[in-house]
Amino acid sequence: MASKELIQTAAKEFVAFVNKAPSPYHVVQECRSRLLAAGFQELKERDHWEIQPANKYFVTRNQSSIVAFAVGGKYQPGNGFSMVGAHTDSPCLKVKPSSKKCKTGYQSVGIECYGGGIWHTWFDRDLTVAGRVLVKDGDKVSHRLVHIEKPILRVPNIAIHLFRKHNESFGPNKETEMVPILATCVQEEIEKLPQQNEEKKDDKATCQADKHQPALINLICDQLNTKPDQIMDFELCLADTQPATIGGAFDEFIFSPRLDNQVNCFCSLQGLIESCKDTDGLKNDTNIRMILLFDNEEVGSASAQGAGSSLTEWIMRRICAGSNPVAFEEAVSKSYLVSADQAHAVHPNYADKHEDNHKVSLHLGPVLKFNSNQRYATTAVTATILRMIAAKANVPLQDVVVRNDSACGSTIGPILSAKLGLRTVDIGSPQLSMHSIREMCCTTGINQLNVLFKGFFDHFPAVDASVCVD
Repeated sequence: MASKELIQTAAKEFVAFVNKAPSPYHVVQECRSRLLAAGFQELKERDHWEIQPANKYFVTRNQSSIVAFAVGGKYQPGNGFSMVGAHTDSPCLKVKPSSKKCKTGYQSVGIECYGGGIWHTWFDRDLTVAGRVLVKDGDKVSHRLVHIEKPILRVPNIAIHLFRKHNESFGPNKETEMVPILATCVQEEIEKLPQQNEEKKDDKATCQADKHQPALINLICDQLNTKPDQIMDFELCLADTQPATIGGAFDEFIFSPRLDNQVNCFCSLQGLIESCKDTDGLKNDTNIRMILLFDNEEVGSASAQGAGSSLTEWIMRRICAGSNPVAFEEAVSKSYLVSADQAHAVHPNYADKHEDNHKVSLHLGPVLKFNSNQRYATTAVTATILRMIAAKANVPLQDVVVRNDSACGSTIGPILSAKLGLRTVDIGSPQLSMHSIREMCCTTGINQLNVLFKGFFDHFPAVDASVCVD
């Protein structure tokens, strides 16, 4: 087992990562910064690519999905891809296209629930907004990131005196009872900005900014040093302002937002970067080492930047392009995808919700996910390959399957496996409180995934050569 110092170092680096990534756009930006620092070159989808052996590259789509890859020194078109896939999005509240709401003296912000969140956990939290803004500057429009780093919004609970069933059956109406408060109308009148005093001829919005509360627009403009009429549009997530932290009596836990699935974004990134530090290892590799971090997994992946798009296939085809006309088809059968998404640790207060022989524990290693109804893509073959790699990396693994009387979630694994015919294994690191605004995992899990993913990139071609099936 790794030393406590090594475990804590890896955990603290993850905490720093997640605190800089309150939205999928910030996840991609943080990945980009780390990849550039590690010597990766940025590509653009619209440009021509000249891919060279023993070089490292990355490409983004929509600034919310990112694919990074390192080319083995002995790679030839038609060779395999060693792939780890994860997702950049998490359940959250998103600001509506026209969000201005005023009721009973309060200025509120209209939101839309994104994904399958535990929505009652968003009540009585100190919230802010983060995401991207499209800003017009002259004849150009640029993509700008914004993160208001102070509490500006809150969804207050109703007092138990006014709703006596609070502790028995609280299920808020997501349209009418989950509307975050930004300010009071009285205070807004007192602090009104000069440009907001200008009378409009009618109530129609004259620019995109008019569809939202002036106080919210003012905060965004102050951070971006821009004017309201320069804002063309934005996509903003609400986020908890309480930072991720290490906790527990023995500093063994991570209390954090968005563990699902920034744990696997961070660890796959670290695994790829660390695997490339051994330049001899990369020079002797016959494969492409690749991570794929997609947006929109929490809502089904059916988007241009989701795992259900053609992004993976097109990038693989571009890398395979050469004199061999069937290089892509040959490569698929030699490739392998680790679909990495968080797993449910056994809950001490709800242990009966877990299958008796598959109760996953914190600290005991990443989890192989099985489901015969193909909610996960793991097979006996793909599980065997990962177990062999984990043994070489000295990382323990656990198995999980859900109870027959319980619904099973899914991942990008079955989507990419079916779409491309890729051998795929579904894994995840154990955690509690999945899809809550504040989740919980163990510090050990970060280092275990870092080591496992590095080991996967280092050892997959050799292990695959020893497994004879088709």
